[in-house]
Amino acid sequence: MNIGLTHYLILGAVLFVTGLVCMASKRNAIGVLMGVELVLNAANINFLAFARYNQTFAIEGMVFTLFVIVMAAAEAAIALAIVLNFYNNHVSVDVDAAEELRG
Repeated sequence: MNIGLTHYLILGAVLFVTGLVCMASKRNAIGVLMGVELVLNAANINFLAFARYNQTFAIEGMVFTLFVIVMAAAEAAIALAIVLNFYNNHVSVDVDAAEELRG
């Protein structure tokens, strides 16, 4: 059985939906960040699948994937710093406890 574009797109869709469910259902900030990472990885799989199976999009898909990986690493570092600072102030990483941060 050959693995084609459809298989990669289905895998990307499953990862995307899993990330959305994780972001929507978790009350913990770390769980929400994991959901964001799943969504970004789903986008990466789609970019690379189109780069592989569509030759006019070959180099652009790989460049977009590289940018998404760099952005995800920066997002994880900054978000983790924010979560640790929030934990030091509130002794919780519960997303609902952040209500007092609204302006």
